[in-house]
Amino acid sequence: MPELDINAVDLELVERVVRKAGAIARIIAARDFQTKNKSDGSPVTEADLAVNAYLTEHLRGARPAYAWLSEENEDDHSRLTAARLFVVDPIDGTLAFVKRRPHFTVCVAVVEAGEPVVGAVYNPMTEESFAAAKGHGAFLNGERIHVTNTSELAGSRIQASKTTLSHHSWHQPWPNMVIENPNSIALRMVQVASGKFDAALTMASLHDWDVAAADIILREAGGIMTSIEGAAPHYNGDTIQPSVLAAGPALHAVLRARQIQEVSP
Repeated sequence: MPELDINAVDLELVERVVRKAGAIARIIAARDFQTKNKSDGSPVTEADLAVNAYLTEHLRGARPAYAWLSEENEDDHSRLTAARLFVVDPIDGTLAFVKRRPHFTVCVAVVEAGEPVVGAVYNPMTEESFAAAKGHGAFLNGERIHVTNTSELAGSRIQASKTTLSHHSWHQPWPNMVIENPNSIALRMVQVASGKFDAALTMASLHDWDVAAADIILREAGGIMTSIEGAAPHYNGDTIQPSVLAAGPALHAVLRARQIQEVSP
């Protein structure tokens, strides 16, 4: 009998549950909904809470031995000694949800030994389901996806804010590029994974739940995610990712070279 591939089994669970959770968000988005601000001033809606409750019930119910890290739950740090854990962002891009823009996602990763091994990122408004498991490739609605192989910045398609692109660490003016910046960083990263964009950059610090699911999808699509400074991410530690540079290998190297040249003595 072949050995059970737990990552493949978990991916089937995660993608199915994430799609159903996304349907809840889509229903709430179609009507008036309650919104309040957290202590840090960021918005949280009833969709964030409803999706989080659904994911908690159906993922933790199916895998009670897995630890849990979600943007919408207090971190009790029991995850630090767990073999595997779910890393969850019920709504990544809440501001887009509040503004009724179709640029938010439901994100779930399974993390083991500091790296994501399963990930699902679902856009409920476009019904795009991005998914990957370690060693199995990356998929969009069941079709395999891959990053672009471009190494040219001129004419490339970049996901980044004006603040990031104007940061002093980039050593020369940018060439003409197609630039967009949807609120969900996970959406930006999986659009790189699918080849719709060539790179995604942000200087903003993020949390594990913002990027873990998209990270494994990007990797399985042949891409690379590091910090802007080139450090590989580690998950299930302090939960902070200092910045993101996500691209195919060739363009990732080009972007890193631009930053290195500026900060080198």
